[in-house]
Parts: sequence; structure tokens; C-alpha cells
Amino acid sequence: MNALLQPTGSAYFAKEQTEEPELHTLSVLVDNEPGALARVIGLFSGRGYNIESLTVSETEHEAHLSRITIQSRGRPNILMQIKHQLERMIPVHKVIDLTLVARDKGYEKPIEREMALIKVKGKGEDRVEALRLAEAFRAQVIDAGAEHFTFEITGRTSKIDQFITIMEPIGLIEVCRTGVAALNRGAEKI
Repeated sequence: MNALLQPTGSAYFAKEQTEEPELHTLSVLVDNEPGALARVIGLFSGRGYNIESLTVSETEHEAHLSRITIQSRGRPNILMQIKHQLERMIPVHKVIDLTLVARDKGYEKPIEREMALIKVKGKGEDRVEALRLAEAFRAQVIDAGAEHFTFEITGRTSKIDQFITIMEPIGLIEVCRTGVAALNRGAEKI
């Protein structure tokens, strides 16, 4: 008998994991109160899952609600368990797996954007090249000195990753990223 199907001492048999880890984007609507974020994040760390992106902001001031947008890579069944556990928490009003909703509607992903501030040093030809590339990526210069630029760029995570990679040989100094903000596609509110 396969070792993975041997009795484990629990009421259930361990079964072989056949699902591959996927990147999912979760939108969690919570009360805007101290400790809510820590409790939500604790579910991921308790299961040993890394959060790849995290953004939090108050979205409905009158109702004192905040939206936590989390990107995590994991097996779909485990992410579904985390979603169900989040739904049972007291400060949580709603949990939506935006990745699954987008797929149900025929899209690959929900609407996702990220913003980054990227500081690049450059003199002479490197300076001209940095400005040319920034224009091609629609990055805005928000600070400049005799030997550096700070660019602001907004877009998909892959676009920002590509811009950073291109700026490395020119003289990348520092990067600060916001994390992904995401919404469902379509006219309805989720």
C-alpha cells in the first residue's frame, strides 16, 4: 500500500496532493478596528502560507469598514479552507476569492494594479536611457537630482517587475511597492 495512503492515526487517511499551488487574490471586508488585520493574517501564518501581497485601506468611512486585499500562493483546497475560516471570524463581513470569481466570468484574473516608487541613479547616457525607458513604461518622474531619478509607476505586477529588471543595469538604488489593489470585473458590487 502506498505510504501516503497509510492510516495516519487520525480519523482520515492522508491523501496524495495532486493540485498545484496557485496565486489567488482574496478581498476581505472587515470592521475598521484594532487587531482585525492581525487576526486575518494569523490564519495564513498558522497554515504556513506566505502572503505575497497585502494592502489595507478603509473603504467605507461611514460604516467603519476596511478592505484587506491578500495575494497568496497555495493549493486551491487549502485557500478555500482559509476563506471559510475567515468568513467565521467576528470582524469579517465578507470574503471573496476574486480569482475564482474572475474565472467564473471567463477572465483569467480580476482587475489588479500596483504602484511602485523606484529610485535610479544615472549620469550622461544612463540618465537619458532611464528617461527614455520610463516614458515607454509610462512612469512619471516625481523627484530628480543631478545624479538620480525617482519614478512612480502604476500597473500590473508583471509590468512593474519588468521595469525594475530593466532599471537594474542602469543603476537601480531602491524600490518601494504598495502591494496589489484588486476589484472584481463587471458592474456589480461584491
